[in-house]
Amino acid sequence: MNNTPASPIHLSAAGVSVVLDVVGDELPAVIHWGEAIPAGDAHALEDLRATALPAVVNSSFDQPRRLGILPAQSDGWSGVPGIEAARGGRSATRFELLRVESDTRSARFWLFEEATGLEVVANYELNPAGVLAVRFEVTAAGSPLGSDGSADAILALGAVRALLPVPERAREILDFTGRWSGERRPQRRSLTDGGHVRATHRGRPGHDAAYLTLLGTPGFENRSGEIWATHVAWSGSLEQRVDRLPEGAGALTSLIGGGELLEPGEIRLRAGERYVSPEVLFAWSNAGIDGISARFHAYSRALAAHPEKPRPLVLNTWEAVYFDQNFETLARLADTAAEIGVERFVLDDGWFRGRRDDTAGLGDWFVDEGIWPGGLGKLAAHVHGLGLEFGLWFEPEMINLDSDLARTHPEWILADERQLGRSWRHQHVLNIAHPEAYRFIYDRISALVREYSINFIKWDHNRELHAAIDRTTGSVRVHEQTRALYRMFAELRAEFPELELESCASGGARVDLGIMGLAQRVWASDTNDPIERRWIHRWTAALLPPEVIGVHVGPEEAHTTHRSIALPYRLITALFGHAGIEWDITSCTPEERAMLTAWTALYRELRPVLHAGISVHADGLDAGAALHGVVASDGSRAIYAWERFATSAVAHTPRVRFPGLDPEARYRVAIRREVGPAQAHQVADPEWLPTGESTPILSGFVLGVTGVPLPLLNPGNALLFDLVRA
Repeated sequence: MNNTPASPIHLSAAGVSVVLDVVGDELPAVIHWGEAIPAGDAHALEDLRATALPAVVNSSFDQPRRLGILPAQSDGWSGVPGIEAARGGRSATRFELLRVESDTRSARFWLFEEATGLEVVANYELNPAGVLAVRFEVTAAGSPLGSDGSADAILALGAVRALLPVPERAREILDFTGRWSGERRPQRRSLTDGGHVRATHRGRPGHDAAYLTLLGTPGFENRSGEIWATHVAWSGSLEQRVDRLPEGAGALTSLIGGGELLEPGEIRLRAGERYVSPEVLFAWSNAGIDGISARFHAYSRALAAHPEKPRPLVLNTWEAVYFDQNFETLARLADTAAEIGVERFVLDDGWFRGRRDDTAGLGDWFVDEGIWPGGLGKLAAHVHGLGLEFGLWFEPEMINLDSDLARTHPEWILADERQLGRSWRHQHVLNIAHPEAYRFIYDRISALVREYSINFIKWDHNRELHAAIDRTTGSVRVHEQTRALYRMFAELRAEFPELELESCASGGARVDLGIMGLAQRVWASDTNDPIERRWIHRWTAALLPPEVIGVHVGPEEAHTTHRSIALPYRLITALFGHAGIEWDITSCTPEERAMLTAWTALYRELRPVLHAGISVHADGLDAGAALHGVVASDGSRAIYAWERFATSAVAHTPRVRFPGLDPEARYRVAIRREVGPAQAHQVADPEWLPTGESTPILSGFVLGVTGVPLPLLNPGNALLFDLVRA
């Protein structure tokens, strides 16, 4: 059949165009992804189609390469294929287009591969933020070899990748690596021929996750450069990649994208069975990294699970008491929290049966009567009586061998039946894809939420899924484990619509837009060292908006680095996310309590801007300083932090630009000193700087375009600027 429409399919939103060309029965091809085609250009689509094919070169195919949406060798593509599947000794190699549906925001393509009887529905949707979501539905249709259930009738699926072409000018890659308490460390390199592959077999994205892959024009920065970015919205094993070959990708140069990383034999489909891939998200911007972030933030804020109410200020008990729990200590902590303005009190690890340390108890989600006679009702009632929300820590996907659950149901442990393998933090993985294990865990959580009117769950995940094998079937279960997690989150939210969930995984090892389709918060890292946290938060916020990123104030000496930082800098660092406290505040001095009280009030005042505005980051600063902030969407107000976290060679700070302001407006500039003083390495501040008696009014042009001189702060110090349109 001939599916060629009169013009290519044009998806358009928020200054972005995606153009897919359809020619006969061939696979559709993306021939443009980037800057929006001008509305008045009536010829651009036909011109794109006319110029979509490259030259025929020496020592190559006799026809030009045309790369479809599932790149394959049959297209002349010698790189990684879009889909890897086999059935009865035959590989999926050539797809036929059967049907097309499209409008201005979405396109669906029905494809069929005859040799394997493989049906694919490819979904492309450009959302109002200009983020393109790509998802594939793969079905094993009636096998040409028969559907009798024999091995030959089973379709083995190896990979399903969403890949988009990018132009030659995209020559530099930025993605991320990291470790426990040091997540999302950026790494850059020039793009060269071959595959730049970031694959994780960890069963979760991991502390070293590529997270967000940005491919851009050389030297792209926070506020400049053209960037094509991708993120795999999936909480299990995954792959993000950029592939570049000397012969290019059709008329363009490279491919960017990724998908779920499947273990050998993990997905085996009988006739009629279906696999649905995770969404792979793509964003383009010609306004640097901040432009990419703005698109993903808008995408995140439109998710159904995104929290609507103001983000309550949290106190988590972990660093205050660790496993040393009792009612009197925690009631005093809750009283103090309420006095200083905390709004949510979260009881962390150690409340359940047998949990005196991290070697026992996981899986036994019953309140330990030895510590909590009569249960948690007394504490929950006390917390709620103070006007605070009550939260509780769980780690439902894990199990200690020293637990009643492991002794009763060893077959529920996700591990090779021949041996359990190595423990990790004295724990193994519980197979929540097992129906009985799923129902047991769900029922325990549900009962506790109902009994104690729990408002919030800190959901932890402290080990990776190595050799994640179902002990009954012998099959790898990472995919099913991840789907079971999503199902449990969805079921809990359906039963308890006001319940909020946090994704924590030894800190920030499971931070992605798959989990954020169901959760209301992430714990970005287990470190509260503000020097470490400011970088972790900055790059976590490259993808996620600040209001869903937990950032806490800890004690003066950080428990991970043992570095001591003054309280004002700790407070300012935590202000720019979903703020909280992880500290025994009953031991604070009166001066510290007064500063915390002033800070909680400031957080409540500023969060309408901080949690709904546009995140911005200044360029052109020395390596030991940063200026970042959030600007209200209408430009009426902006909050900035001017930070110094390391010394440098500069003797003074020259003009620094406050990005994101309206250049035609005038702004009243104030420094919010409620969080305490900042120490500077200088004799006097620049003359223009606000004092306690003056709040200068300056033009948005001077502040945002030419910039203003700022104080030379000592490391571990920051100033908080509050700009309001005059």
